[in-house]
Amino acid sequence: MICEHLRPLEIDVVAAGIKEVYRGKPWTENCNEWVYYDCVFNNLEATMLRFNLRNDIIKVHSHSGTHDGQEHGLVCTACLDGIMGQHPDFVKKSFTTFTSFE
Repeated sequence: MICEHLRPLEIDVVAAGIKEVYRGKPWTENCNEWVYYDCVFNNLEATMLRFNLRNDIIKVHSHSGTHDGQEHGLVCTACLDGIMGQHPDFVKKSFTTFTSFE
């Protein structure tokens, strides 16, 4: 289960019917549980304000890798949990449609 700090966001993403595509420890020992959703998080700063997420421990994470994948979301630096979606630049370049989450 995702940490208490990111839980309000996860509850809303699930309630919006956005498909979960992966849950687990994705790529390093510096991660606990990361959940990937089939969406694009467009304005994470506004999302943090809307859900009153603690900006001292919740950070925007954006990785637009060339050979090791891409992701864009929020990470809890206290618990090492994360909620990720597709990277917005990837979506623009791919001409693929993804659900936006604001």
